[in-house]
Amino acid sequence: MSGPPCRYVYNHRTSRPGGLRMTRILLVWLGALALVVGPAFAQDKPATPADQKPAGKSPTAIITMEKGGEIVLELWRQDAPRHVENFMKLASQKFYDGQRVHRVEPNFVVQFGDPQSKTLPLNDPKMGSGGPGYTIKAEFNKRSFDRGVLGMARADDPNSAGSQVYIMLGPAHFLNGKYTAFGRVASGMGVVEQIHVGDRIKSIKIVN
Repeated sequence: MSGPPCRYVYNHRTSRPGGLRMTRILLVWLGALALVVGPAFAQDKPATPADQKPAGKSPTAIITMEKGGEIVLELWRQDAPRHVENFMKLASQKFYDGQRVHRVEPNFVVQFGDPQSKTLPLNDPKMGSGGPGYTIKAEFNKRSFDRGVLGMARADDPNSAGSQVYIMLGPAHFLNGKYTAFGRVASGMGVVEQIHVGDRIKSIKIVN
């Protein structure tokens, strides 16, 4: 959910059942505010998106985790062509290979895509602010943010997404129409649910 700029919060704690309903609502709201790519100035370079909008069958991506396990992604080219094209380009360039997952919010999201995660300590204040050096325009669509859906993290500017991706661990419909959904986990959700902060991505390969 867009709103005031919010610094990325390093969080690897696990959730506990129970608690006051209002507390849970507040935590989800705060988590939504944290779906930004670091400080609002983190990606202040001019937008230079790939403007091509290819048509045809939805491509597939396979994430292989270094500790084992594969996650198969279905990419929604028809709903977010620029985002899918961008993700495919970065994956083909091995941009994501070797990166670590820098954010896990139980029952909310798993987030990756900051190139700084390859070397920067995960508790560094700059973690979560990195990107590919450009931004792409938002492609808000009718897809709902349900469990397993892929979204693009961004700063406060709706058109500030770059490379950071989050996978929904549960439904969060208040994100609908405010973030770009561009795919879903077709298989391997069990692997996603076992990911912890610091787990490393071995590779992401595109299957056309």
